[in-house]
Amino acid sequence: MAFPDIHPALARALASQGYADPTPVQAAVLTPDAEGRDLLVSAQTGSGKTVAFGLAAASTLLGEEERFGQPGAPLALAIAPTRELAMQVAKELTWLYAAAGAKVETCVGGMDPRREQRALAAGCHILVGTPGRLKDHLERGNLDLGALRVLVLDEADEMLDMGFREDLEEILDSSPVDRRTLLFSATIAKDIAALAKRYQRNALRIDTVRRDEPHGDIEYRAMRIAPNEVELAVVNVLRFFESPGALVFCNTRDGVRHMHAALRERGFAVVGLSGELGQRERSDALQALRDGHARVCVATDVAARGLDLPDLGLVIHADLPINKPALLHRSGRTGRAGRKGVSVLLVPYTRRRKAEQLLGSAGVDVQWEGPPTAEQIRAKDQARLLEDPIFAEAAGEEEARLAGLLLETRSPAEVAAALIRLHRQRLPAPEELYDDARGRDQDRERPRREDRAFGKPERLAPEDVSWFRITVGRSKNADPKWLIPMICRLGHVTKKDIGSIRIFDRETKFEIAKDIEAKFAEAIRATAEDEIKIERAGPPGVPSPRGGGGGGGKGEPRPFRKPFKGPPGAPGPKSGKPPWKKKAGEKRPK
Repeated sequence: MAFPDIHPALARALASQGYADPTPVQAAVLTPDAEGRDLLVSAQTGSGKTVAFGLAAASTLLGEEERFGQPGAPLALAIAPTRELAMQVAKELTWLYAAAGAKVETCVGGMDPRREQRALAAGCHILVGTPGRLKDHLERGNLDLGALRVLVLDEADEMLDMGFREDLEEILDSSPVDRRTLLFSATIAKDIAALAKRYQRNALRIDTVRRDEPHGDIEYRAMRIAPNEVELAVVNVLRFFESPGALVFCNTRDGVRHMHAALRERGFAVVGLSGELGQRERSDALQALRDGHARVCVATDVAARGLDLPDLGLVIHADLPINKPALLHRSGRTGRAGRKGVSVLLVPYTRRRKAEQLLGSAGVDVQWEGPPTAEQIRAKDQARLLEDPIFAEAAGEEEARLAGLLLETRSPAEVAAALIRLHRQRLPAPEELYDDARGRDQDRERPRREDRAFGKPERLAPEDVSWFRITVGRSKNADPKWLIPMICRLGHVTKKDIGSIRIFDRETKFEIAKDIEAKFAEAIRATAEDEIKIERAGPPGVPSPRGGGGGGGKGEPRPFRKPFKGPPGAPGPKSGKPPWKKKAGEKRPK
């Protein structure tokens, strides 16, 4: 379907950019019903929303005029949640309205406010900015909204999530009442609906998001991993897909720092984005991604808002998203503008149930599998080498001469082997990962036993060990193959310091050599994790010193409890009286 009749200047701009057919959201805002009205639009990330509201605003901004007049107070204002998204919107509107003579300016955080003040004083037709900076210019008297005809809220849900409600309300209250208000949001939650009801008039509701099916351009994969092998799994996923651009999500700043350092140490071209970065550092990191000097970005959810990275074909959730909107927002960074993308969730065995609930609520069709193995990655490397486009390029004169010299002194096999070594040297080595391929359903079908013992108890005598417990059991797919490395990492010990391991339904008990007990206890206090805790315990079947390790798990013996003696003063040994015994014809006293 071709674009309907639009302003000639915009039609020429679309043709020059290769736009032949509108996206669903662009077609929806150009219908006769939408002409001149306020719009409340929900659309997926990367669906062409910027061009959509640019086209929708044209009739109000230009009317029958071919070009804009002299710049003055802004006629259109577009508000975006982040500096990066605002700059991207300004870039899109600049080429879209270039033939119409529009002057587009920006007011965003991290830029020189004095330069922005001079630009506002010189006048513009379209202004793009972030809420905080726009409010600042408004309060200082630098920004005049008296001539405003169209106001656009882009990614309105993210702006409310980031705490910009008061800023937005002040800007909206300062603009003319008869303006058009175009509100674009990924989801229309209650707070968005309330904002629309207050500031829009007879708005046309447009919904281009299909609730009954996932994003068709994103392939979802869930990979089961051992809890202590998240970093290694990220390495193998990056190596397996070898995407030109990849985004790795962590839930905290510390997680970003740690993952960034781990990937850089292994030889990846990687940058990190989190709230602790200054604007200059953030700009340098994003420029490295756009220039191709880095191909992996590690970021938190907040730091990644508004990012539009080129050739982003892979999103990795190193930490599970906290809810469905976070999952969809993260994954929506790939699969944009008709390109295909892959969203990979790394799911520790201990969090399988949470991941299933999250994916079920999002309604995505996910493929469960183990992490890529080193063998699979080497096979992919081989296929990529054989299909490398460099072999299809014609050799230049100098290259042909050098190739002849090589073949005079080296055999073809030696030259090919050297090429393979050079190819492998630039690639980080894949990691060896543990994968429990049995799956959850198979685990449930296994015969239940009271407990399972692992290790070699005879190598550590009972008097030479102390018992500890870890809050992972059969219900969370506990297995010594990944429990032992985790205990070693958290406790700063080696495998030989661990004795017998006994797995119950909700916990696992294990022995630690007494000569390193103090060191182990100190280490687990310093390296405690939110999901998994290690603490002292009594032997299986005996209460723990803190009351948590003596039993209670289904399938293990109950802890010993003293028999109930009755309240103080009741007949019995506790009160010093002999227990009552029935005699012939006697009734028990009340």
